[in-house]
Amino acid sequence: TNQITSKTLWDFGFDAIIINPIMGLKAIKKIVTEAHKRDKGVIALCHMSAPEAKASYELSVNPFPTIRIKTKLYKLFLDWAISSKSDGIIVGATYPKIIKYCKEVSGKKLDIYSPGIGTQGGDVKQVIRNGSDFLIVGRTILNSKNPASAAKRLLLADI
Repeated sequence: TNQITSKTLWDFGFDAIIINPIMGLKAIKKIVTEAHKRDKGVIALCHMSAPEAKASYELSVNPFPTIRIKTKLYKLFLDWAISSKSDGIIVGATYPKIIKYCKEVSGKKLDIYSPGIGTQGGDVKQVIRNGSDFLIVGRTILNSKNPASAAKRLLLADI
C-alpha cells in the first residue's frame, strides 16, 4: 500500500512525500530506495506539533525485545530516518528541545521541517536557533485577517 501510494503521488508530480515511520524500518527503506531511484525525496515524521503528540511520540519503547533497552519513540524514528537515508524529518515547532536533539544527532544528514509556528505556539527564533531548516506556517498565514502582513512578519522575524 505504501509503495503504491508513493508511486501514485510521484506520478502526479510530487517531488517529495511525508511518511509515518510506524510502518517499520524495512518498509521505510523500500520507500526511500524507490524515491531516490526516481530522484524524489522522503521526509519522515519524527514528532508532531500538536500538544497531544507528547503522549505518543515520547512513549518509551523497546525496539529490541531480546535486549532490555528502552528509548523514546521519536528517537527510534530519528534513528530509522538516518539509517534509511531519508531526506528530512518533521519535528513540531512546539518541541524546540526535541528539534535541538534531532539536529545534534543527525547533523547535516537530515533537513528538519517544523510545523506549528504561530497558531500552535511555535516561536520562529527559538525553532531556528535549535536547528530547524524549514518552517511550516500555513495556518498562521491563512487564518490571518491580512495574510500578506502575517507572512511578512514571519519573514522579518529577528533571528
